[in-house]
Amino acid sequence: MGMRKGSPFFVVLLGFGFFIATYNLVTMVIHNRNWNFPAQLADRSTLALRSDPIVGMPNEFKKSGGPRRLFHVALTATDAPYSKWQCRIMYYWYKKMKDLEGSEMGGFTRVLHSGNPDNLIDEIPTFVVDPLPAGMDRGYIVLNRPWAFVQWLEKAKIEEDYILMGEPDHIFVNPLPNLSRGDYPAAFPFFYIKPSENEKIIRKFYPEEKGPVTNVDPIGNSPVIIKKSQLEKIAPTWMNVSLKMKEDPETDKSFGWVLEMYAYAVASALHGVQHILHKDFMIQPPWDLKVGNSFIIHYTYGCDYSLKGELTYGKIGEWRFDKRSHLQGPPPRNLSLPPPGVPESVVRLVKMVNEATANIPGWDQAR
Repeated sequence: MGMRKGSPFFVVLLGFGFFIATYNLVTMVIHNRNWNFPAQLADRSTLALRSDPIVGMPNEFKKSGGPRRLFHVALTATDAPYSKWQCRIMYYWYKKMKDLEGSEMGGFTRVLHSGNPDNLIDEIPTFVVDPLPAGMDRGYIVLNRPWAFVQWLEKAKIEEDYILMGEPDHIFVNPLPNLSRGDYPAAFPFFYIKPSENEKIIRKFYPEEKGPVTNVDPIGNSPVIIKKSQLEKIAPTWMNVSLKMKEDPETDKSFGWVLEMYAYAVASALHGVQHILHKDFMIQPPWDLKVGNSFIIHYTYGCDYSLKGELTYGKIGEWRFDKRSHLQGPPPRNLSLPPPGVPESVVRLVKMVNEATANIPGWDQAR
């Protein structure tokens, strides 16, 4: 009898115990997730979970069903050989992925900010815009990117309602759907873009009355899928903030080569635009080890390995693939594959480069 009277309390106690155990397990999993980066970079593992606005969005925005929402693929480029060969490889894989199941890719434009056509305009859809006036970029050529987008958006006829801002060193590795939802563009969170840790500088361009610094997303402009109407408003601000940041010695010294990325993040926040952060948007070998369900390979880092398959980052390896080894012209066809033990992401990258170069006419002669 006494046992029966105590049963409800026991059941409640047992249920509470299960709740605590489950909560602790989930918390532990979240805090121990990593992105296959070195240990010193693992602090970015919960970044998307803390910042991703999709958590609080209505369920209808989380669903991906409904009519296809095509986006226009756009990237800015120079007419330098280094830029050209990367654009050719990117365009090759865009064409391969465009019409596959799951893709929502629309048209493609290389926004060429040289001011003059080059020898790729018959191979790659190209829109020529002007560079910044001489000296305005202060040797930081990336400042031409926002100015190029401003001109393209003002002058070009873009049929799609959405735009993917990409870069020449992006390779589409899986068919890419439109990852944006409603008025929330989709972006990739970069572990080295840290607005909260640079609040003093950010406040020079994003005043307190605009809101907390956490409104500035840890992103750059690429890769981003965004409504064309939103980008038309953000782009001029992005350009102006970029120029102001470059003119400010403290900001220029602190942000360095990622200055223009911070400028896009700040400009978006000034317009009240927050991004859905997709960690699977792209991978960056050699740090990310597997392709998995990601959509883009970004080969910005050099991949150096010993013949035993050991990473020798910071030291030229016995085997290497580094885009900077080919500043004056394209890499040769049929690059040697990595030695055994090298991560799948790097092997996949080299195989995709080789496939593209084998099938692009006149590859070895191009400059």
